[in-house]
Amino acid sequence: MILRDIIQDHAFNRRLIVLSVPITVQSLMLALVAAGDAVMLGRVSQNAMAAVSLATQIQFVQNMILFAIVAGIGVMGAQYWGKGDREVLGRIFGISIRMSVGVCIVFFLGCRWFPEKLMLLFAHDGELIRTGAEYLEIAAWSYLLTGFSQCYLGIMKISEHVTCSAVISSAAVVLNIILNAVFIFGLCGCPAMGVRGAALATVAARGIELVWCILVSRKPDFIRLHFRNIITFDRQLSADFLHYMLPILGAYLLWGTGFTAYTAIMGHLGPDAAAANSIAAVVRDLLCCLCNGFAGAAGIMIGNELGAGNLERGRVCGDRIAVISVFLGLTCTVVVLASIPAVTSFMKLTPQAETYMRGMFMILSVYMIGRCICTMIINGIFSAGGDTLFDVYSLIVCMWGIALPCAFLSAFYWQLPVLAAYGCTCLDEVGKVPWVICHHRQYKWVRNITR
Repeated sequence: MILRDIIQDHAFNRRLIVLSVPITVQSLMLALVAAGDAVMLGRVSQNAMAAVSLATQIQFVQNMILFAIVAGIGVMGAQYWGKGDREVLGRIFGISIRMSVGVCIVFFLGCRWFPEKLMLLFAHDGELIRTGAEYLEIAAWSYLLTGFSQCYLGIMKISEHVTCSAVISSAAVVLNIILNAVFIFGLCGCPAMGVRGAALATVAARGIELVWCILVSRKPDFIRLHFRNIITFDRQLSADFLHYMLPILGAYLLWGTGFTAYTAIMGHLGPDAAAANSIAAVVRDLLCCLCNGFAGAAGIMIGNELGAGNLERGRVCGDRIAVISVFLGLTCTVVVLASIPAVTSFMKLTPQAETYMRGMFMILSVYMIGRCICTMIINGIFSAGGDTLFDVYSLIVCMWGIALPCAFLSAFYWQLPVLAAYGCTCLDEVGKVPWVICHHRQYKWVRNITR
């Protein structure tokens, strides 16, 4: 019945694609920045690549906080946009800017004035600390700008300007990669600056991205940032924003540290296991851009309906998204299995690493079904109705209570094969599926959170 309705409702499918494609492309482009830095700095020296990789872990922490703030814009903003209340949207924009500026100033001051001390958190080698600190001193300026631009892009997504948001973000990524080549290697008459060039390219790209956002938002149909909305403290609206944003931040921190622990466990199982895991992680992250795009689109569509008071239509839309998540997961399974021959022929691996990689891809093909279902339902459907605390519970139980202990014990105490340890790292998403579907069918997320 639901499947037939999905096939016949062309307007629903068209809007889902129109929203999901730009968000997916934006996610893919952002993933290319780290890859571009690694490839180019790897041509300079191994230490340069390693130092910048370690230094950007600070930005990773900042980004998790900023992404939670932007997710808060998505949760509340989508509903108020569906309600047609542009005045409250402007105030939500101001709240998000105020929070982002506070976060960015802390990271800017730390990276600008104490870069060596921050690098000591990730390395003890003097050369790596010196090189990383050199990068952070310049890149700190980009950390100051990122909060503004991310809030601008977030408010565009939920106000029918998702394509514009994706174009600006993707263009900034392309510019960043081009400037990386120019400044790192000294092209077009510029001096070769190595690590400092990579940092300068990031600052320039972020600056242009922010200016572009400000200029575009001056158009009549965009939500503008007014200074009064930044300095005026709306107690009730700020409390609502924190109520929905803080659980998302908690989920990001649990997820980020959990995945870092997964990587560390696989890294301790030897170079062959680490190499195979890194390849599987690249494929996983690329496919996750697709389910993230659909989850973002689902959150906007369902949030608009719930905010407009169309609770029944929001529920029907959520049921359809849940069904689509299953088919998207099966599609990702086919892609993972079909990519095994191509990846095997392209990568130069030892026979043992290749065996590990093939086994990991088989496990990953099953994992992607759970990942797509959980991502689209939790980050898309539940968040649209303000049900943001469920993700925290599911991560505590499934990742930190089951998957991580099993992976740790299988690797270091039970001495199980490498693929068994890898399989344990995939237990969380697969194990959450019955719980997620059960919670979805309770329809606690079907609610209007606007005032």
